[in-house]
Amino acid sequence: MMITRQPIARRTLLRGLGTAMALPLLEGMTMTAKAADEAQNIKRLQVFYTPNGMIMQNYVPAGTGTGYEITPILKPLDPFRDRMTVVTGLAHKNANALGDGAGDHGRSCGSFLTGVHPKKTEGYDIQSGISMDQVVANQFGKATQLASLELGVDAPSLVGSCDSGYSCAYTNTLSWASPTQPLPVSVNPRDVFERLFGDGDSLDPASRMAELRRNSSILDFISDDAKRMEKRLGDADKRKVDEYLTSIRDVEARIQKAEKSGVVFANMARPGGIPDNFQDHARLLIDLQVVAMQADLTRVGTLMLGREVSNRSYPEIGVPDAHHSMSHHGNDPEKLAKLTKICTYHMEQFAYFLKRLNETRHGDASLLDGTLVLEGPSLGDPNVHDHMNLPLIVAGGLVKGGRHIAVEKDTPACNLLLSMIQMLGIPQDKFGDSTGPLSSLTA
Repeated sequence: MMITRQPIARRTLLRGLGTAMALPLLEGMTMTAKAADEAQNIKRLQVFYTPNGMIMQNYVPAGTGTGYEITPILKPLDPFRDRMTVVTGLAHKNANALGDGAGDHGRSCGSFLTGVHPKKTEGYDIQSGISMDQVVANQFGKATQLASLELGVDAPSLVGSCDSGYSCAYTNTLSWASPTQPLPVSVNPRDVFERLFGDGDSLDPASRMAELRRNSSILDFISDDAKRMEKRLGDADKRKVDEYLTSIRDVEARIQKAEKSGVVFANMARPGGIPDNFQDHARLLIDLQVVAMQADLTRVGTLMLGREVSNRSYPEIGVPDAHHSMSHHGNDPEKLAKLTKICTYHMEQFAYFLKRLNETRHGDASLLDGTLVLEGPSLGDPNVHDHMNLPLIVAGGLVKGGRHIAVEKDTPACNLLLSMIQMLGIPQDKFGDSTGPLSSLTA
């Protein structure tokens, strides 16, 4: 057999592909009038998740409508009362056993953003449904470097069993790109920073522009090299290289957009790793999520303050007990008091998130003005694994705030998720087990 083409080193091509895939989209120093006008109309979605249910008696307001009284757990959110709506009574019936026996935490987390009853398995044949955030990311991601950014405080193992025969994939992540593809969270702030901005040391404008120019030069080199290589390839490989060059041209267009538009964002040094302190870790991840949206690297994000069934203790607030174990409180007053402290502590981190969104400018508005935020756990009372009365909050500039909405019994939580999808401008009339949009939210 005669060989007519010289072999190509696969490693060389993969190195080029890796470089292109890792390229950051970073903004310059000023924003043009056109870019500022476009920034005003950008919509975003964020999901803020807390594990192991809620102490409902210290969370649910006594009244409904605009005159409700702030409860102990909601107290940290008082400054943002007018920017948020508390929604109680929503049901995720697909998180119930439905004949599958134990495993309520796996089902609750697996169905939280999907509305689908997860398949009970510890193996690789996991199955749930596409999550609501990924429905949005499939639309919004066309305009950004990253379709979405999934962050979490706990390590994201997706293998093995984490709850009575349910894979850890169900308890350790919220986002599902497809019914069989969970998206793992990133927990190391340094890794997140480098994924967003490359391996530079800070976000000062001069360094970012230098990084842009360096990446542009790398793209030129890779593009020229790939074009030379095409002459030595067969038809199938030429198609692959053409696809690769198309992706390079897309990155080039994003770099050009960054150079022309420019966004001013706060200087931020590259993190050193995972902080030892829970609050420091959570807030560093929050800061990264905020700066990623400010630079318009992504418009969709999720943050898990803990994986479901988390047994983290919180000695810094006087709770050395394991969270999940204590969540089966049996109405013990001491356990209820400690669990209320944990829930309030989590709410303080959410208040910090809203504060950062509200104080961060994007054009003439704040990030909060154009962002729809969903906050909550996937369980109500954890003592009884209640899936039929979820305590959720919808916040941001796209929703009328200052209200407590108590929905009718058995109203699907997917009605709320569908409403949020529609509020973000995505034409969809069904999600999960929804029966229609939640009219009380959009009224």
